[in-house]
Amino acid sequence: MAISMYTASVPVLVQMLDSLSDVLSKAEAHATEKNIAPEVFLQSRLFPDMFALVRQVQIAADFAKGIAGRLAEVDLPAYEDNEQSFAQLQERIAKTKAFIQSLPAVQFEGSEDRDIVLRPGTPKEKKLSGHAYLLNYGLPQFFFHVTTTYAILRHSGVVLGKKDYMGAY
Repeated sequence: MAISMYTASVPVLVQMLDSLSDVLSKAEAHATEKNIAPEVFLQSRLFPDMFALVRQVQIAADFAKGIAGRLAEVDLPAYEDNEQSFAQLQERIAKTKAFIQSLPAVQFEGSEDRDIVLRPGTPKEKKLSGHAYLLNYGLPQFFFHVTTTYAILRHSGVVLGKKDYMGAY
């Protein structure tokens, strides 16, 4: 039995967005408990040439909405990328989840063979089937940014474990 594109994407994205939200909540609580300015965590990065935590969360949310929206053939909501607090990042995650969960499974039917064009009209334009886009590009990118957020916080001393990363499944 084949797995549907909806099942392979939306529940996975929602699970990991919930996990991302929980990890950020633990980081905020840790900052409060240890009297650490939230900006210390929000602007932390693993290495100087990598994005800071705020940008990692923004990109994770962008990939989540992009994956679901492109597979369902709907316009993607635009976000301003102006979050500067844990509360604002939580809002971004919540609106991303709401968007993804608003898409009916029927809109994903046939998306495995649908052409997904990345960076249209630019020298970096790339065309992928929906199946390749989801499994070889979209999900790996999404997981990279969720994992990097987790790693930044764990490296910064927030008490987190694998269960926090995985969330409820």
